[in-house]
Amino acid sequence: MTQMRLIKSGLVGAVALFALLVAANNVFDYGSNFAFVQHVLSMDTTFPDNTLRGRAITAAWAHHGAYWLIIAAEAVTGLLCAVGCVQMLRARGADVIAFQRAKRLASWGLFTGIVLWFSGFMTIGAEWFLMWQSSEWNGQQPAFRFIMILFATLIFLHQTEPQD
Repeated sequence: MTQMRLIKSGLVGAVALFALLVAANNVFDYGSNFAFVQHVLSMDTTFPDNTLRGRAITAAWAHHGAYWLIIAAEAVTGLLCAVGCVQMLRARGADVIAFQRAKRLASWGLFTGIVLWFSGFMTIGAEWFLMWQSSEWNGQQPAFRFIMILFATLIFLHQTEPQD
């Protein structure tokens, strides 16, 4: 049982590291991904005859606000997973109920990341702001990879552990 608990903790820790690095990169290299958010919200690289361009948001303050919400969600994802990982490691030798309790913050962290990359990027970015129409500013594939990793980790995290 301890082996699977260590593996689950390690995977949650890997997600924490990933999300915290993404958030840190977005803070320390603000301009690189800010340009992405700016172009997606402005819809300036969607199809030229797009009849839905009225959805575009061109106010700089809104671009910065949206970007800071993304960074905050990335940081929350990472922090919840990091604390969850530590709690799981501490409870690795405990009974089943105690280990289940230790998974709570990790589960919330994974959920937060899924909401960010699925709702934020795939739903709002790709569908509302038609990011899929842009050849240069289309983040669907990276978002999909992140979502699948988070979903797989969440599912694995809640699998029953064998009695070893």
